[in-house]
Amino acid sequence: MSTENEGAAVPSAALPAPDVEPAVAGAESGPATERATGPTPEARETREARADGDYDLPAPASPPAPASPPAVAAPAEPLAPAPALETPPTSEFASTTATAAMPATAAAAGSATPPSPPPPPPAQDGSGTWWDGTGAGAPYGSGGPVDGAAGGGFAGGPGGGAWGAPPMPPPPPGRRRSGGIVAAVLAAVLVAGGIGGGVGYWAADRDETSTSTTVSSSGDPKAESRAPGSVADIAGKALPSVVTIEARGSNGEGGTGTGFVYDKQGHILTNNHVVASAADSGRLTATFSDGKRYDAEVIGRAEGYDVAVIKLKNAPDGLNPLPLGDSDKVAVGDATVAIGAPFGLSGTVTTGIVSAKNRPVASSDGGGTNASYMSALQTDASINPGNSGGPLLNADGAVIGVNSAIQSAGGGGGFGGGSQQSGSIGLGFAIPINQGKNVADQLIKTGQPVYPVIEATVNMKDTGNGATIASTGAGGSDAVAAGGPADRAGLKPGDVITKLDDTVIDSGPTLISEIWTHQPGDKVTITYERDGKQSTTQLTLGERQGDS
Repeated sequence: MSTENEGAAVPSAALPAPDVEPAVAGAESGPATERATGPTPEARETREARADGDYDLPAPASPPAPASPPAVAAPAEPLAPAPALETPPTSEFASTTATAAMPATAAAAGSATPPSPPPPPPAQDGSGTWWDGTGAGAPYGSGGPVDGAAGGGFAGGPGGGAWGAPPMPPPPPGRRRSGGIVAAVLAAVLVAGGIGGGVGYWAADRDETSTSTTVSSSGDPKAESRAPGSVADIAGKALPSVVTIEARGSNGEGGTGTGFVYDKQGHILTNNHVVASAADSGRLTATFSDGKRYDAEVIGRAEGYDVAVIKLKNAPDGLNPLPLGDSDKVAVGDATVAIGAPFGLSGTVTTGIVSAKNRPVASSDGGGTNASYMSALQTDASINPGNSGGPLLNADGAVIGVNSAIQSAGGGGGFGGGSQQSGSIGLGFAIPINQGKNVADQLIKTGQPVYPVIEATVNMKDTGNGATIASTGAGGSDAVAAGGPADRAGLKPGDVITKLDDTVIDSGPTLISEIWTHQPGDKVTITYERDGKQSTTQLTLGERQGDS
């Protein structure tokens, strides 16, 4: 998949402060001034007690002084002379603050009229210098009947939704950061009732010089030990082998994701959508939990599987690959541990269970281009943008999946819509590690993915009734390739495939997801309906190399 920052990304709208012009993303924030009516003494006290730049009222004009102070009657037995009322200041809050503390654009408004109020500090809802609110302008898929080549077609996909990142705090005063887009994915979960979707964009202002501070306590050393098999024990062993990946394209945009050490030679397994922006002419770095950072290069990418392998340049000695489990032996209810860098927070550990197996998922980067299909492990461990490519571990600390996609609550509209967007809602999806390992080994060996195919075009609209072979293929070609696997198995246009071996097929994407769990040359049993009659046939899967 290509990165999410290609195409129609649009900024999130900031909520304007009362009586102040909306914030402009990326603009320097200067202090605003009091209202033109002039402050009362109490207001002046309040203003003087606040820090510079923390005002939220427009600048005043110089008010005229009263003709004379009102007379104050003395008490019958005065204890002290009555104080004279002060004349409201005419310049302290008008000219001095407006010209000295406001940005040049505001100060240049002239002296004949009150200066225009400056932009307020960035609103914390996805816009401004810290949060460069960007999003997907076009969710994945058309939602209509789109034909795709079963077992390898990228012609289209199911309708999707939108996903927005929650607000982040503004940066420290006086510090500006460069913006970047962190890739995440849309997950359309194909269930009997329909298709849900969510697309994740994260605009994070990260730079190469940013640092973080950690504080540790020197407590009892015994407190550092944890019972074998505990979450702390699993995390402690796995974290040194998990990396935070930063991808920067030649245009400066990029993404942040996660990966993990695959072998001692320095290969790192991750998602394709994490590294795609830097695959051709960009820069990749991988940072370990100890803070050591290494440049890396792409060895191979598989868009359809959403798997990629990168390799560390000048890889250090002593790398510890994470042990790989057997995803075929996973059971619903098994404990899970997810490790990643959600929203750039490296080394984040979350826990959950395996909520479901063999969940058909079609995912996209939001660009409306090539889709990925997987028969996923579903987990309720918290997964957010930035977790992509990270390991999903079992109770033994072995990798059972590669975190790849999420379903979100904001699945009904495009980015910038009216609905409130959300992060993890406990619906995360991981590529089973058995499939991930097969793809990774192929990429390391040849640099190209290999896909099993049946060479038939199917309707990608989710009807819940099966995968229907289309009447024609792409560009008017035959829907069933002559001499291909489907043709040799006797399948024809209009046939509705309802099962592949023992797996129920309810849509075209589900069929592709299931086909891609196999290898070219595997023999499968296809159950299909033709003219209201159910039949079965044996089919030997063909092969397609590369993503083109």
